[in-house]
This record gives sequence, C-alpha cells and structure tokens, in this order.
Amino acid sequence: MIARVIARGRSRLERREATAAWLFLAPALIALAAVAFWPLARTLYFSFTDATFDDPSNYGFIGWRNFTDIAGDKLWWLALRNTLTFTVISVALETCLGLGIALLLNQTIPGRGAIRAAILIPWAIPVVVSAKVWEWMLHDQFGIINNALINLGLIEQGIAWTANPSLVMGVVIFIDVWITTPFMVLLILAGLQLIPEEVQEAAIVDGVPWWKRFWSITLPLLRPAIGVAVLFRVLDAMRMFDLSYVLAGNSQRTMTISIYARNQLVAFQEIGLGSAASTWVFFAVAMAAILIIGTLRLDRATSR
Repeated sequence: MIARVIARGRSRLERREATAAWLFLAPALIALAAVAFWPLARTLYFSFTDATFDDPSNYGFIGWRNFTDIAGDKLWWLALRNTLTFTVISVALETCLGLGIALLLNQTIPGRGAIRAAILIPWAIPVVVSAKVWEWMLHDQFGIINNALINLGLIEQGIAWTANPSLVMGVVIFIDVWITTPFMVLLILAGLQLIPEEVQEAAIVDGVPWWKRFWSITLPLLRPAIGVAVLFRVLDAMRMFDLSYVLAGNSQRTMTISIYARNQLVAFQEIGLGSAASTWVFFAVAMAAILIIGTLRLDRATSR
C-alpha cells in the first residue's frame, strides 16, 4: 500500500515537472516556429508554384517543375561542386590548425590568457568587414600583400588575387580559414580542458612517448569535441554566401548554392524557382548534417 502511494506521488511529480518543462520551453518553441518553421513552410509552398515578383499574387501550381529545372541546370551543379570543394578544404584546414593551436594554448606558457583573447579577434569581426579588409590588402596596385611580395623579390608586379579566376577560390578559402579557425580552437580547447590530467600524468610516469599519448589518449578523448566542431563548421560552410559574394560577386568560379538561390530569387525575380533552389539548399545542408551525425554515432558505438 505504501509503495503504491509512493509510486503515485512520484508519477504526479514527474507529470508536474514535465508540464513545467514544456511551459518553460513554450516561448522558445513559439519563437522558433515564427522565425524558422513558418518561413521554411512558405518557401516549400512557393517552390511548387510559378510565382514571380512581377505579380506575386497571381500564380499557379506547377508541381515538381521548378525542382527538375534546377536539377537540369549545369550552373546548379557547378555551384554545388564549388560549395563542396570550399567546404571540404576549408573545414579540413581549420580542423588541423584549430587542433594544433588548441594543443599549444592548452600548455602552460607565458601570456596564455592574452593569446587566447587575441586569437578570437578574427572570428569576432563581421565576415563582410573581414572580406573588404582582405580585398584591399590583396589589391594588385595598392595592397600591402603585393607590396611586401615585391619588396621581397618574390614577384615582379602585383597579382590580382580576387580577379584571377584560377586564384579566387583559393583566396576565399584562405580568408575563411583565417576567420573561422579561432572558432575551431575555442571548441577543441574546451574539449581538451575536459580530459583528466591524471590520465596524461599516468602515461608520462609509464614512459609513454608524446606522440603515442596524443594518438592513444588525447585524440580518442577529444574526438567528440572535434566531431561537434566539424559539424558546426560544415553546416556553416555549406551555407556560405557573404564571403564569396563580397569578394567575387556572381563569378562562376566561386558561386555557391546559396548564391545560386539568391540569383534566382533576387536577380531573376523568380519566387517559385528561387524557393525551389532554397529548398535544394536546405536539403543539401540537412543531408550533410545527417551524414556527420550518423558518423559520430557510429564512431561512438564502435568505441564502446
């Protein structure tokens, strides 16, 4: 009898706690629905229409035609290839650099606090501002980068870094790495702080070399933090728009899927086609997220 009363009391308490949790979450869920789910639903709705900005109230449903038109557009596949190239190279470089810098900042070195604060400056600057600053620094006539290279005798005349089709993608990747490597450092450094010092100290006492401690202890324990950092960066890189658009505009060499969707919606005034392109972007980013999360879960399952 007493056990039943206790069980009923626990059940009521759990229901009250669940109700309170939903009440606290309700404002956030309502705001999320207003700023995310509703625009996404409207975009999906218009992607099945032939709506345009010339007469946005007069449109008809055309089924999957917008999606098939985009799938048959060579420019879309070029933009997708540019996006994947940018994502893979930039995220790989940022992860390697972020890991190396995080390992350095995790050591007891003079001025470590000031270095940690200073390294976040590139990430704190707005992307558009950073892009314009680097654009001037890389200017073929007035940029300090070309001036320094000429003074060092490495080149004879200034290089138009952002105007050269063969160099502009590399410039975009370089600036993105400069901007977002601090973000990777921040997340990986947080993961390093969670590794128990006793584990490292025991390995040192046993005479385990530093490289073996890194591969057998540090890296496996750091894998969840690296996975989360890579997930955030891949999703951000897949949606990249501002950096490429500021530096190269509508250049096909650096056109991403976000720029492609913007052109359909804004430049060509096609609401239906632009909405379909935006939906394709959403599904591409969602697919990347599913693959990365699935890989992380599989890796966690195998480690157990």
